[in-house]
Amino acid sequence: MTQLPPLPGLGFKPEHFAAIRAARAPVGFFEVHAENYMGAGGLPHAQLSALRADYALSIHGVGLSIGGQRGLSVDHLQRLRRLCDRYEPESFSEHLAWSSHGADYLNDLLPLPYTPETLDLVCDHVDQVQEALGRRMLLENPATYVLFEQSSIPETEFLTEIARRTGCGLLLDVNNVFVSCTNHRTDAYGYLAAFPLDLVGEIHLGGHDAEDLPSGPLLIDSHGRAVADPVWQLYAHVIGRAGPLPSLVEWDNDLPDWAILASEAERAGAILAAGGAHGRAVA
Repeated sequence: MTQLPPLPGLGFKPEHFAAIRAARAPVGFFEVHAENYMGAGGLPHAQLSALRADYALSIHGVGLSIGGQRGLSVDHLQRLRRLCDRYEPESFSEHLAWSSHGADYLNDLLPLPYTPETLDLVCDHVDQVQEALGRRMLLENPATYVLFEQSSIPETEFLTEIARRTGCGLLLDVNNVFVSCTNHRTDAYGYLAAFPLDLVGEIHLGGHDAEDLPSGPLLIDSHGRAVADPVWQLYAHVIGRAGPLPSLVEWDNDLPDWAILASEAERAGAILAAGGAHGRAVA
């Protein structure tokens, strides 16, 4: 099985296509959202085909609703299979979340209670995805804003058990760790100490928004600004423990100029090259 190179990556946005083609981007791979490329042709596929000729590719799903109570959409899986067969990406990933109910699709990635019943459901769905695609997938830890009284399994154990049962890998979103742990008043470094880094096939880094509430800070995983310094520090800690890993900077909203986005990738690249030491010093 091919893998992403242990280099920085960026989420591809059509607004940056001309700048990317004008000069070699400071990345080892690009990532796209699967649902934006499920049509048969047109400009999106023309641009993605051009990038695929020069860069490794990660396809990131946002619509499978792997944690949903109802079965996965067979039609969605078939379109996803055609997309993966067309581009042969080095990685495919999805979220530990649910996002649909019946025929209604919600514009959000919603959390799950971590119970034995939910664990069985998610494992069944991950098995179904991997069988339908004929490839191993990565499952991403979520950004969360509420906790469930029913939850009886810590999130890190929940993810580890899914990977053990299904053979999937994990996508570690470092910003999601910082957001969730800040919101729930827990220790992000303690979370990472329990996270199975040997199962990580890709890292995500992104920006977040913050609000001050009477109870303390509330962070929102917005993907609309630069990566915050505490997240860079966490990332350097991960790289220092795990070694270089494919590391994607996500910036999906309020897009900056290409030069700003490229500088974020270069910062990730410096931390990767220094094995985490440079990032700790900067942070």
